[in-house]
Amino acid sequence: MTDDIGAFVPGPRAHREGRADGLLSGLTFAAKDLFDVAGVPTGGGNLDWATGRPIPTKNAWAVQTLLDAGATLIGKTVTDEVSLGILGENAFFGTPVNVRAPGRVPGGSSSGSAAAVAAGLCDTALGTDTGGSVRVPASFCGLYGIRPTQGRLDLTGMLPQAPTSDTTGWFARDARSFARVSSVLLGEAIPTALPTRLVVAVDAFGFADADAADALQPMVKRLGALVGSSREEIMAPQGLSVWARAQRSLQPVEAYATFKDWLDRGNPRFAFSVAKALVMGSMTPQVDQTWAALMRQEARARMKYLLPAGTILCMPTTPFPAPLTGQPLSVLDPLRDRITCLCAQGGLAGHPQVNIPGATVDGLPIGLSIIGPRGSDATLVAVAQALEKTA
Repeated sequence: MTDDIGAFVPGPRAHREGRADGLLSGLTFAAKDLFDVAGVPTGGGNLDWATGRPIPTKNAWAVQTLLDAGATLIGKTVTDEVSLGILGENAFFGTPVNVRAPGRVPGGSSSGSAAAVAAGLCDTALGTDTGGSVRVPASFCGLYGIRPTQGRLDLTGMLPQAPTSDTTGWFARDARSFARVSSVLLGEAIPTALPTRLVVAVDAFGFADADAADALQPMVKRLGALVGSSREEIMAPQGLSVWARAQRSLQPVEAYATFKDWLDRGNPRFAFSVAKALVMGSMTPQVDQTWAALMRQEARARMKYLLPAGTILCMPTTPFPAPLTGQPLSVLDPLRDRITCLCAQGGLAGHPQVNIPGATVDGLPIGLSIIGPRGSDATLVAVAQALEKTA
């Protein structure tokens, strides 16, 4: 297979055949370069991460689970450095091409995985999501993507960033493949029963660019008709930017703690934006951490209130389609901040979230997210499948 889009890690391609006659036999997958593959260095998107580290002898849980189910691994994909990025531009390995939005970023940090699936190089791909790293590229590349319930999946063999927000996720181009892979990784059948109530997060739609919010309205109407009962609610009474500030206060602190010993020992090379995030994490005052932890509790209580059993919430996954590649930091930083405002609930509350493709703005993909109660991951996949049939 030729990689013309820069989705895969340079060098010899990791290839592992899946078990014959498995549930996923015939499907191919790629794994973000945060997942261990036996016999292959885990690079983490950084030139120095693998230096001095033993080569993994076991596959990460998610990789092994897909192999055991019959899917074939075809390679490891480019990621933002140690998953600290949301746009998908890696200073060392380049920016994977977003075939659905040429000249624009694929989204990160699971950039290579999303780009590879969008380009048809594989059927599905593993990513990680801490602050939006599956949800954002799924939106920008026009893919199905899931951030599972926090703490549900085994993260053994996955390079951590901020453990209280980290989770494994995955992508697919079509709802059927998405459901097949989801059933295996979630360890349960996809149900036929659907939720009966829909909450439309009006603050999130109001925060998105007007053309993005308008483009999603036909999908919202189809979703409401599918579920049968719909109402509008404010998701974040304190403000989406307040939830984002809380996530930005907690996540970098954990990331700095994760990488502190490595920084002390190796003084590794980083892009400025990645180094800046780690420096900010090292300098976050305890009073800000305490406030953010309390805000996390408030966010969890709010999401639990909005999402009793049988209810889902919908919102724009991102406030706009994929930005242009190669823009200066002064342009990108405000875009990152706006994206975080629509992604912070993932790390704060830990509810499952699925991006559903189907809308465009000037030909550029923009995704609709559905969020459910904790543990309702498979139900969200069922909704995505059912909604595809109404298109």
